[in-house]
Amino acid sequence: MVLRIVLGALYAAMAAGQLASFGHMPGILAEYGLVAGSGATALAVALIVGELVCGVWFLARPRSRARVPVWVFTGLAVVWALLAVQAYARGLTVANCGCFGMYLTQRLSWFVLAQDALLLLYAGLLLRGARRRPAAPAECPDVREEADA
Repeated sequence: MVLRIVLGALYAAMAAGQLASFGHMPGILAEYGLVAGSGATALAVALIVGELVCGVWFLARPRSRARVPVWVFTGLAVVWALLAVQAYARGLTVANCGCFGMYLTQRLSWFVLAQDALLLLYAGLLLRGARRRPAAPAECPDVREEADA
């Protein structure tokens, strides 16, 4: 539950920073070299909406066993990691990773890759926890009723 609250606060802050600097987000995402123009705008919208969904859900319902926010979190972690890894591997210079929009900027480096790896680890933990849902008790017929029949 604590992990969900922390991740909810993180994703809510990321979404807020990106939303407050929405006009810059397509350009920031274009620096990763995979999308440009309307594709970058669409990616920015998808990331912000996903982060808002996860952030609000994890903060409002940290004990929820719903799988949707866990899968959305995982998808976001994968997208951010893929953006960073491919840009880093290609030697692209990304002055601002864009995690918080124009706020708390950091250039793409091994440290950002480590943060993305940590988010992927957390996604794995959340997915593992989502699979461990308590099983509903099996309905057992009353043995006495069968014996009487």
